[in-house]
Amino acid sequence: MPTTVPTSTRVVQGVAAREGVDPIDLEPPLHAVVDTDALDALYRPVGDGSRTPVAVEFSYRGHRIHIDDSGEIDLSADVSATGSTPSENEN
Repeated sequence: MPTTVPTSTRVVQGVAAREGVDPIDLEPPLHAVVDTDALDALYRPVGDGSRTPVAVEFSYRGHRIHIDDSGEIDLSADVSATGSTPSENEN
């Protein structure tokens, strides 16, 4: 059975790639901003492979993180922090 990358890890990887840094160098760490266990649980399939549809949005390091009900992650500039609105999908 293939393993899937947890949602929190994909968020960290996306932010690190966007900023051109190693994920380990991100400060504060994501778990200081959101409950990463809860975030991963929201997007983890249950026994029958289904998942409750849910979308999550939060700010992290000047980025607005939106995770749609399919688990796709969209990073955009946090308008409240930067005043701009560029967007790019990160998976």
